[in-house]
Amino acid sequence: MSDYYNAFEMSPVPAPGPDAVPPEPFRGIYGMPAFVTIPTSDLAASVDFWIRGLGFFELFSIPGRLVHLRRWAFQDVLLVTAPDVPEQAPAMSVSFACVLSQVDSLVEACRAVRPHSVDGPRDTPWNTRDVAVTTPENARIVFTAAKPFDPASQEARNLEAIGITPPGAGRGDHEN
Repeated sequence: MSDYYNAFEMSPVPAPGPDAVPPEPFRGIYGMPAFVTIPTSDLAASVDFWIRGLGFFELFSIPGRLVHLRRWAFQDVLLVTAPDVPEQAPAMSVSFACVLSQVDSLVEACRAVRPHSVDGPRDTPWNTRDVAVTTPENARIVFTAAKPFDPASQEARNLEAIGITPPGAGRGDHEN
């Protein structure tokens, strides 16, 4: 028995599908449940890449010290000045949701700003299409888009094997 239940109403991420529309950039101020802080030795270049390449916008800044960037609700990044950055991207990454219709334009935009910054896209065994991007700060950022769910697919079998079943597959939203 699984304790999982459908809670998509909490998320700004739209249900997967060929016509999924990304939410508008979220400009509200809220208590951030999680955020990423990324040091940069060139704040202007970093902000430019995150905005033009990754589709974030500047929510606010403390000139010369910090820029708070955001895309959708709960996709917050703080770029902070630092004397230097790692010479290579770490094994660790942070992932941001997107929709399938954004994947190709994200790849093109990132390559236009930094030609060798993109790895992918790749389809995963858990039914997403992912693009890994290395930013000017050598942060490893993954954009992940859910693919439409096909109950007959290997991905559906992979998810079912770990106790994740689609809504309406024999259990209620909050059933134990």
